[in-house]
Amino acid sequence: METHAAPPLPTVEDGQRWKRLSPVETGPFGRCPRCGEGHIFHGFLTLRDRCEVCGLSYDFADPADGPAVFVQLFACVPGVIFIVMLEILARPGLWVHLAVGIPVLILTAVLPLRPIKGWLVAAQYVNKAQEAGTAQLWAKLNDERPAD
Repeated sequence: METHAAPPLPTVEDGQRWKRLSPVETGPFGRCPRCGEGHIFHGFLTLRDRCEVCGLSYDFADPADGPAVFVQLFACVPGVIFIVMLEILARPGLWVHLAVGIPVLILTAVLPLRPIKGWLVAAQYVNKAQEAGTAQLWAKLNDERPAD
């Protein structure tokens, strides 16, 4: 039976070692992707500058339009289909569409944004995703030598 060595644990400047956490364990709950204890968000969707527990700088995090795209594709489309089917099957008055449709769209469009944004930020950290020209920042964050 062949055994494989576990991947090395990430380190920081003070030599502290952190357990490798899954983005699914931390991101949707707004937890720090490195320590799992601190918070990613300050407010509803505003990212903090750094983790208050382990000090991880969130300068690397740039989910851009990703959360909105995921919400549109996987949450808003079923909400709109529900409203259209309500019209086709029941032909209710405008007040029913306002009373039912607006809350459905708010629930399907706004509530998933935070967990999805947290997941994307955590996934960027775990997978070391980076934009062109950010190798120096990643090297600093992960105590590594930048790739040339």
